[in-house]
Amino acid sequence: MTSLGPLPPEGSNVGLGPGSEDPRSALSHVDEGPGPAGDVSSIEMKEVEGLSLGRIVFRRFLRHRAAIISLVVLVFVIILSFSSIGLHVFGIDTGGWWRWSFEDVPAIVNGGQPTLTLIPFDLGIHPFGQDSVGHDMFAMVMRGIQQSLMIVFVTGIVSTVIGAVLGAVAGYFGGLTDTILMRLTDMVIIVPLFLLAAIVGRGVNGPSVILALVLGLLVWTTLARLVRGEVLALREREFVDAARVAGASSVRIMFKHILPNTVGVIVVSATLTMSATILLETAISYLGFGVKAPDVSLGLLISQYQSAFTTRPWLFWWPGVFIVIIALTINFIGDGLRDAFDPRQRRGLKRSVRLEAKAAQRKPQAAGRL
Repeated sequence: MTSLGPLPPEGSNVGLGPGSEDPRSALSHVDEGPGPAGDVSSIEMKEVEGLSLGRIVFRRFLRHRAAIISLVVLVFVIILSFSSIGLHVFGIDTGGWWRWSFEDVPAIVNGGQPTLTLIPFDLGIHPFGQDSVGHDMFAMVMRGIQQSLMIVFVTGIVSTVIGAVLGAVAGYFGGLTDTILMRLTDMVIIVPLFLLAAIVGRGVNGPSVILALVLGLLVWTTLARLVRGEVLALREREFVDAARVAGASSVRIMFKHILPNTVGVIVVSATLTMSATILLETAISYLGFGVKAPDVSLGLLISQYQSAFTTRPWLFWWPGVFIVIIALTINFIGDGLRDAFDPRQRRGLKRSVRLEAKAAQRKPQAAGRL
């Protein structure tokens, strides 16, 4: 610290500032630390000090109540659908704890109306009712959830991988590579997604995973543009230059140094894509271009029983309710992840720390009124 010289003689005003204040007193106040804004920032940093980015994101996500509740509900729906009727795919039939399969046609009970009662709680024989043929709607809805979730997750994984890789390559190399990949992205964007998915769904009679792959090959464009923008900014950072000097290859720099720093954008975009996919699959199946009978999906169930909306509404309600639940939970999870990865959010602070920060903000206001 620079010396300011000796103190003036006692009782003298020489060298003193306005109000006979020693300039060193003002300097000592500055050296003591930042003002109220700095105090608030330091209070907010107490909880996350010494934690890795992953731990900070995890804590922030845990304090997003809507996201946590949505995650619990989504996991419950997944477990319920796969444990109740088991897994039926590629000739594998694991079986489940529910008495009926989605292919069974038992005798019609109670006129096909739901046997579920809440008080006292009792599932009965057919809690979601039966259709006019006798199919158990609970088993049908559980199978529809399985098919819809499979399409959602396969589409999300495929689109995320393609979008992240193409966006990283375009942003890192730039030049001609960037131009070619971005023009390819523009071409995919102008493809009528709904029409192409309907054509593929109509022409392919195989498993619904093919429809999911087609959707994944078409919905990656938004993520590719977002990742490209992030990589364009990150490739000029010092840690990337240090990796180049150390002899790291371009592939290693992209996948070990740059892409991990875009994980927030990637995760949030993936969840939003998955949420939109279940609505897209519902629309395609509703029009008869998606999953084919005798298999079922939630959209196909709504399409098959739309005419029974006024006479037997339970055939329409249950698929619709689970479509809304899945779409909303994925959206809330994506919202929680977005807030968790946003460094400007204060949701990750404990209640005591937030109260301390608010108190620090009120102190200078109270002092000003005095």
